[in-house]
Amino acid sequence: MTKIFKIHAGHYWSDSGALMGVLPYAIWNSEFQTDEKRRKKMDLNLLLIVTPDRRILVDTGLGNRLSEKQKEIYRPSDFVLPATLGELGYRDKDITDVVMTHLHFDHAGGIITAFLDTDRLTFPNAKYWIQKEEWEMAKNPDSTNKAAYDFEHQLALLETSGDFTLIDGEQEIAPGVICIKTGGHTIGHQAVSIEADDGYYIYAGDIVATKFHSSLAITSAYDIYRAETVESKRMLYRRLQERDGYLLLNHDPNVWQIPVSDLKVT
Repeated sequence: MTKIFKIHAGHYWSDSGALMGVLPYAIWNSEFQTDEKRRKKMDLNLLLIVTPDRRILVDTGLGNRLSEKQKEIYRPSDFVLPATLGELGYRDKDITDVVMTHLHFDHAGGIITAFLDTDRLTFPNAKYWIQKEEWEMAKNPDSTNKAAYDFEHQLALLETSGDFTLIDGEQEIAPGVICIKTGGHTIGHQAVSIEADDGYYIYAGDIVATKFHSSLAITSAYDIYRAETVESKRMLYRRLQERDGYLLLNHDPNVWQIPVSDLKVT
């Protein structure tokens, strides 16, 4: 038996212009509300996959160790991931695996949790699954990516005290749970496909951050390789089409899943 659960880990506010990339303001401004600084609210919709012997969390949210500058820029909510898991009856020690779609701060910040003056791994018993290229870029970012991976303390604690496996390409990490390397958003971005009891799902990470981004043509300025993002969407949509599946969205405040019948595959 394999079941999936949406895990709400809070929210933050992202610059709308960067989020919409090269799409002109005149086209998208009426589609969603922004704050006084033209920032859009972005939910942190994580995924929990429960099998008979595994509890696999996909991504970790923002964590509680953001700098004052980051708090001012992104207006983050409290780190509510542990509480949300608790509502489902799970503790931090119950998580057996954590899949990182990529290592940007809003996905990897929750790798650690700060307790007073001490940092600890949020999920001490979990094995982390990370694409090798993503890990290498995060550890030694080039000039283009340096600002995106400016949180060395999370990765340092995982490296010295945690259990992690670097994968290269597509890999099944549990029966029916497959990491799919996409690139596009980052050099080692990965999506996750799940063969669950009630259907087939793909959690696309930031390849399709919101419903608005489900259009093949719309990419984000945060995407390092825009053309690769578009091709990755096509690939993921075709997999969904073959299985009559559902796309899961990690940042949309209003939409969690989209049936493939509502997606334009070509």
